[in-house]
Amino acid sequence: MPTARETLLDTALAALAALPWSAVRMVDVAARARVSRQTLYNEFGSKEGLARALVRREADLYLRGVEAALARPGPPAHRLVAAAEWTVAAAAARPVMRALLTGAWGERLPAPRPARGGTRAAVPEQRRADAGVPSPGELLLQARDRAVALLAEDTVTAARGCELTLRLALSYVVAGADAARTQCAEPDSWRPITPAITSVIETILSVDTTSPRKTIP
Repeated sequence: MPTARETLLDTALAALAALPWSAVRMVDVAARARVSRQTLYNEFGSKEGLARALVRREADLYLRGVEAALARPGPPAHRLVAAAEWTVAAAAARPVMRALLTGAWGERLPAPRPARGGTRAAVPEQRRADAGVPSPGELLLQARDRAVALLAEDTVTAARGCELTLRLALSYVVAGADAARTQCAEPDSWRPITPAITSVIETILSVDTTSPRKTIP
């Protein structure tokens, strides 16, 4: 059964589907979640605290999705492709996660502003959220490190292959974020990753990795 905190986060995220973050009111979130406003403030401290918690949860969800894709049975290359497909599909479906992956925070979203100095939340989960969320580059490196742990047959190859795969996936997502600034329709690159892109990733990963070049530009 979801905790009050999870229910409040779900309610706030659902409100974002219809309203910009500036129009989401704490009193409405509490009412729709059927909890008191005091419970809401006890959990998050403020609306900014709620925003940080939402963003932190999306970062955690992304990394769990990467882990689940990498844990599937099959050759490492296929599992890395699954991680890329998860990245693109999740970005298409979840605007906050897309902003986390691209750094493109629009006015409708709860941008992750840092907590004020000297404040310390009473709830441990909120203290973690208030500590900040990873940048797109940091999130990619965290995903890469999970690949190293799950594809441990060859640590160097796993790290290089995951970083390459996720950079390709993020490029696909970023192209959609750039297109959104100049058009109203949903960009094609926010839709699930295409078979053509999957084929490109699999081809690149199948290339001999014994080249003396050990880093990805």
